[in-house]
Amino acid sequence: MSEPVKTLRLFAAATLFAVALPIPTQSLPAQEVIYLAGRDQRLDADFEEVFRIGVLEGEEWEMFGTVMHVAFDENGNLYIVDGSGGMSLGDGTRVFGLGSSGTRVLVFDASGNFLREFGTSGEGPGEFNMPAGFAVMRDGTTIVSDFGHRAYQLFDTGGRFLRMVQGNEGGGPGGMARDLLADPRGGAAFTGGFERGIAMIGDAGPPTSRPITRLGLAGEEVQTDTVVQAWLPPRAEAGLELPGNISIPGGARATLANALSGLSQPSIFEPPLLAGVLPNGGIVYSDSSAYALKVTRPDAGDVARIIRRPIQPEPVTPRIEREHREKQEREEQEAARSGGSGGAIQIRLFTPSGRDPGALNPTIPLDMPEPTYYPELSVLRDLSTTWDGSIWVRRRGDEPESDGPIDVVTADGRYVGTFAIDATEMPDAFGPNGMAAFIELDEFEVARVVVRRLPAAVR
Repeated sequence: MSEPVKTLRLFAAATLFAVALPIPTQSLPAQEVIYLAGRDQRLDADFEEVFRIGVLEGEEWEMFGTVMHVAFDENGNLYIVDGSGGMSLGDGTRVFGLGSSGTRVLVFDASGNFLREFGTSGEGPGEFNMPAGFAVMRDGTTIVSDFGHRAYQLFDTGGRFLRMVQGNEGGGPGGMARDLLADPRGGAAFTGGFERGIAMIGDAGPPTSRPITRLGLAGEEVQTDTVVQAWLPPRAEAGLELPGNISIPGGARATLANALSGLSQPSIFEPPLLAGVLPNGGIVYSDSSAYALKVTRPDAGDVARIIRRPIQPEPVTPRIEREHREKQEREEQEAARSGGSGGAIQIRLFTPSGRDPGALNPTIPLDMPEPTYYPELSVLRDLSTTWDGSIWVRRRGDEPESDGPIDVVTADGRYVGTFAIDATEMPDAFGPNGMAAFIELDEFEVARVVVRRLPAAVR
């Protein structure tokens, strides 16, 4: 017999008991802390298939290169972003090929019937010039974060270009973002450090937080409002230097050298920042190695509730470090054999128009310093929210970088249950009426999108 869920509600001030390593806290109003039982209650993944799209040979609209993004609007229409220049990293992460000429948006109705396609490469308004991020608002407005235009392009529900909203020049809040979460209330999107990577060090020193920012898109320029200051584990400077034999036109060399000197590098196994948007515009996020879901008030950004389960992070042992290094060495050797960069990173230079400024130096190889290891393996690996406000969180599996079970909880702190390992993947998009889209590959490695309907209990 399964153990009943025991929920303890209490109010705490700013200092909270931390399950994992000590985590800096902010001065916050009283917070509700909810402790859920630690024993899993099984959920069955008996999802009803609605339709699937994607074939090896067929009509042009049903043959995909790399499906980069999927989303729904309030009518249940499915939006598929197909980028022939993109790639999958093999862990569920998909990266657009900057400057790809093959990016397009396909739209299907709630029954899977093809409606329209839009997206043309070019440098004019409404044309894709290094598209990197996509989101769809509930009314069907499509947001495209376009690095080449340095703007967010908006398209209406029919795929017609509406206008551009200029982004900020820098890479900080309001700069061009790859990760976008549409605000369910419309007119804006959220962005933040939803991906791990190197970060800039400003005049005040290394960053100490990972902001989640609301991007207002109603005017001619993006309006930014930082709604969350999520915790960032301490980082050290990467110590990157520009090779002396690299020739860069104009004054770009000094600018790039200065930028490289101000980069920080994350540690291996650093806790990711995971975030989702609730129907009221509030944010739920996880920013530490512990099982702690923080739910904010809409607009204010204050943490109103913390949802915890007594599932502990595991220490990173010397064996784990050794096995990770050996794995990295094998991957670098394989990359070198196939003509890749091995352990180096590549920086590609672009002019404001998006063109490469010099054919002689299209990329600059940089050797990264020896990485450090975070002392714990985070409990959580992925997080997403449904249209009805449920929170799906993917836990870590038995291996350091493997997927584990998926918990479903509600924003008010009710534990619904857990999908066992391999019972289901995390949906790549949630939609109205329990619709969920999954990006899959068939036995021939052909990309397809499968839409299923979720039971009411987990929506």
